[in-house]
Amino acid sequence: MAPAPAVTDLDPAALPLLRTPVPGPASRAWLLRLRAVESANVTAIDEAFPVVWSAARGGAVRDADGNVYVDATGAFGVALLGHGHPEVVAAVQRQAAALLHAMGDVHPAQAKVELLESLQRAAPAGLGSTVLCTGGSEAVEVALKTALLATGKPGVIAFSGAYHGLGHGALDATSRREFRDPFWPQLARNVAWVPFPRADRPPLGVAAHDVAAHVLSRVDELLSDPSAGGVPIGAVLVEPVQGRAGAVVPPEGFLRDLRTLCSDRGVLLIADEIFTGLGRTGALWACDREGVAPDLLCIGKALGGGMPLSACLGRPEVMAAWGPSRGEALHTSTFLGHPVACAAATAALAVVARDGVPAQADVAGRLWLDELRGALGSHRAVRAIRGTGLMMGVELRDCSGQSARTWAWRVVTGALRRGVVVLPAGATGEVVQLTPPVVLTAAQRTVVVAAIAAALDD
Repeated sequence: MAPAPAVTDLDPAALPLLRTPVPGPASRAWLLRLRAVESANVTAIDEAFPVVWSAARGGAVRDADGNVYVDATGAFGVALLGHGHPEVVAAVQRQAAALLHAMGDVHPAQAKVELLESLQRAAPAGLGSTVLCTGGSEAVEVALKTALLATGKPGVIAFSGAYHGLGHGALDATSRREFRDPFWPQLARNVAWVPFPRADRPPLGVAAHDVAAHVLSRVDELLSDPSAGGVPIGAVLVEPVQGRAGAVVPPEGFLRDLRTLCSDRGVLLIADEIFTGLGRTGALWACDREGVAPDLLCIGKALGGGMPLSACLGRPEVMAAWGPSRGEALHTSTFLGHPVACAAATAALAVVARDGVPAQADVAGRLWLDELRGALGSHRAVRAIRGTGLMMGVELRDCSGQSARTWAWRVVTGALRRGVVVLPAGATGEVVQLTPPVVLTAAQRTVVVAAIAAALDD
């Protein structure tokens, strides 16, 4: 098989260029090799999906066949700054040449200290103490452990539609039953569920404008009556904007009122900003949009600039519940504070601050929503187009004898055939999710919207 073209040949602003059918023969060959060695539960493979990536820069991706795509997913939201941001890549190269691995909780790397200092400067007010992790699920689990240590109460309130990861602790607070049910006998079951406030889908008998108040009253009921949730509740875990639920934005004022309620009831507010953090929603932290500072903040995805890194930040007096390490940290891992990932994250944070990424995302998001609504808003299969910043969803409906999920998958595969990468989201896969890099050009945006529109009419 011929080697792929050099990555430096890939224009970050490239438009789709398809040299073969999608997936092409090289992708199919790689997928056959993958199927022979990877557990079958990991990667879904069929005739139309997926393709195998070989290179990416900015908003462009090249596959194993040399086909070029526009990436409107940011690779699960990670590539907020664009794939392979040159300053992040340079930081990785420098650090890898100097120190590839250290001993995170024993003999730490300088890069770890530098990142922690950068995070303290960027964090919401008062969140100055951090535990570094590798993936988002682990960051949530650190927050849940912290809440138990700080309050002595194991119970947590979580919201319908929530996705906090698939590790056992985070899985307990992840709403989707298809993820939880296979492992139900192993879960702690310390979670009390309340609806996430959605004015477009109010509970039966509740007016749309009363949804937030209705949800808050349910939270208050659970916090007021220790027996209502089954176990004593020490924390409320919330995504300021729900990600895998399909870019669901709560009513204005909900987070602020939830913060007040948690403070009044003496429980911790945990904000899962793994998807929303570092500017994606048009503010550095989605909580900033309502002036809310949580007690614990979970971040990841864009933090590492493409490297696996996450973190749980907290108020020092809350994090003090862990106590000082005496040589055996209560929560750690072999790769805690990995120097290369830390160097990448420090570089990414610097770019976010210097380039005003939150403001860029806010402006770009408005343009995206305008273009999406103009092109798709009247389509019979489109139920809603929503989002904030560069976190958007096109929700589809059952239509013309096909389920909303089928419509969404039609868009995902149809867009891919046209050189555009999008993903499904939502409780049943009924949403086409868009979380593009901030560097996507106007021409790339127009190509994405046109591909979605064309796929709807396939």
